[in-house]
Amino acid sequence: MKIKLRQEPVGIVDIGSNSIRLCVYDIAHRVPVPLFNEKAVCGLGKGLGMTGRLNPEGVEAALAAVGRFVTLCRAMEVEWLDVLATAAVRDATDGDAFVREIERRLDVEVKILSGGQEAKMAAMGVLCGTPDADGIVADLGGGSLELVTVAGGDFGLHTTMPLGLLRLAEASAEDKVRAGSIVEGHLKNIPWLGEGKGRNLYAVGGAWRSIARICIAQTQHPLTVLDNFSLDAREAVRILDLVSSQSRKSLEKVPGVSRKRVGGLPLAALVLEKVIRAVGPNRLVFSIYGMREGQFYKRLPDKMKAQDPLLSVCRHMAALNSRFPEHGDELLAWMAPLFPEESQRESQLRHAACLLSDIFWNEHPDYRAEQAFLRVLRLPFMGVGHRHRAAIAFAVYCRYQSGDDSSLVGRFIQLLDEAAARRARIVGLALRLAHTLSGGAPNLLRQTRLVIEGGYLVLEVPSKNPAFAIEIDRSFDRLAKVLDCEALVVRRVK
Repeated sequence: MKIKLRQEPVGIVDIGSNSIRLCVYDIAHRVPVPLFNEKAVCGLGKGLGMTGRLNPEGVEAALAAVGRFVTLCRAMEVEWLDVLATAAVRDATDGDAFVREIERRLDVEVKILSGGQEAKMAAMGVLCGTPDADGIVADLGGGSLELVTVAGGDFGLHTTMPLGLLRLAEASAEDKVRAGSIVEGHLKNIPWLGEGKGRNLYAVGGAWRSIARICIAQTQHPLTVLDNFSLDAREAVRILDLVSSQSRKSLEKVPGVSRKRVGGLPLAALVLEKVIRAVGPNRLVFSIYGMREGQFYKRLPDKMKAQDPLLSVCRHMAALNSRFPEHGDELLAWMAPLFPEESQRESQLRHAACLLSDIFWNEHPDYRAEQAFLRVLRLPFMGVGHRHRAAIAFAVYCRYQSGDDSSLVGRFIQLLDEAAARRARIVGLALRLAHTLSGGAPNLLRQTRLVIEGGYLVLEVPSKNPAFAIEIDRSFDRLAKVLDCEALVVRRVK
């Protein structure tokens, strides 16, 4: 599979009720990793609930921000630029005039998304990263809250409500009891919320991302990556109740939480807690992908949309960094006899480890294993939760480290149960053996065979091929031991 490494970037300007953001993406591959990402807090929707109009100061700030962003996109020679406006602009009586002024000044087209379109776009963003998402997506902004069902790679029922943080704060006069009643009043009128019971609730939006950091700190979770961080819904409600009652000073002490976000976090926690209670999900899942990523996904060719997002990013990284990128698929097939009953997800994770197994070849040997582990653990993977991240990272670690595990790695292995850790170690040791045999070069492993037969881990190699005239290192013995087998090397005459 030939990988295109780079092409003209694409830009998306998101004109929200509180902030305006520009994301520029490289569309050469399936994953929307920003080449450029900048936000301007303008407060367009401030006072909208009382006046019905956009905040005059916010309008001037927004015109300046959009002007900068459009100019940057032209300097970057983006292939296409989408300028999207959401709740504040669509609800304000002067929203159309504001859009016309942007179009006149900057010679761009601005699309005002309806509430339904915004909800669908947020769902598409989640599906872009997690195609098998199942449950309800909740997207909280400054002006509105969107809810939409997702299942089978598609979105379904949806609604939008004027429950964004700016609107809710004004409607409730920042009184928590009153705010709670307002949220509950809207949610009780949605007849299909029960469809999310026992499934997942996917939380989207900047305020809820900040709450994810608080949940990570409260649960002492070892990995601070926000995307696909999840926790039991009951545990989430406990933490959200705590956050909604905290002072600004207390919340400012949480590592990684922006001071600009702190003021709105109690209200954001209250909204999320009310949504969880109304939906009754099994787990709360935080997603860093939303409306902008949904627009990115919408623009992708159908062939690229069909790609597995995790394997797509792994292939791209292999193309950029591996000595022989095509070797990854060969590794997958070569070790397959060791995993006769693996699930589709387990095969996907093993495939990811195979693709990434050689991208750290040029790291310093003394630090290669741990460096590989940490980098894989923190890569912008999509479509996998934290346990699966840890499994891939541990497999790649074992590919480079044949001895005892380091204490650093041990902190994160607690994310895996015993069976998952054993499986990742088997994958890693098989990768180590494969790279020892082949030198990382393609088309050699297919001349060998690795199989479990009668209590033995059998490695068959051709005796007359000088490429295999080496002593098999201890990784083969270790692999056999983890598999509860005896190691046996057979050198074939033919």
